[in-house]
Amino acid sequence: MTRYAALLRGIMPSNPNMSNEKLRGVFTGLGFESVASVLSSGNIVFTTGETPGAELEKRIQEALSAELGIAGGTVVRGYAELRALLDRDPFAGYTHGRETYLTVTFFKDSAHSRVEMPTDTDPRTKVVGYDDQARAFLSIIDNSAPNTPNFMVWLERNYGKNITTRTWLTVQRVVKKMESPK
Repeated sequence: MTRYAALLRGIMPSNPNMSNEKLRGVFTGLGFESVASVLSSGNIVFTTGETPGAELEKRIQEALSAELGIAGGTVVRGYAELRALLDRDPFAGYTHGRETYLTVTFFKDSAHSRVEMPTDTDPRTKVVGYDDQARAFLSIIDNSAPNTPNFMVWLERNYGKNITTRTWLTVQRVVKKMESPK
């Protein structure tokens, strides 16, 4: 049995069909164990003996769509992958805060074999790099101005909707929850 995190795209906590209780219910109904939610933005941790990858992501997404009408995407990462990302500390020397977001954009397993670094991003976005092992794009976004930098638009335009972004703090919280499943 392995511990995983499902990072769901497009979850809006204000939508009654997207509540943590209902999301956990779908995962429990799929036969997963130790199902728990992290925050209220589509982060579900669970345990299963299934092999990770596209088939597991597809099975979860089909259940979310059929039972709750959630059409967004599902990206699954194992505990070891996320723990190793934290241990590599790609944001060393930076601090996540209200005006500076450290972000991790996760790609589905087979979404892209090669990720190109942007050359024309908003000046308020600093690209840290792409982490091959975690299959994740790492960036720092300056939120000090009232309008949001267009980096997320750039990511979606270049890589489609088979991605989902979390703040570094959220990734840390997900890993912590995976370490203590109750």
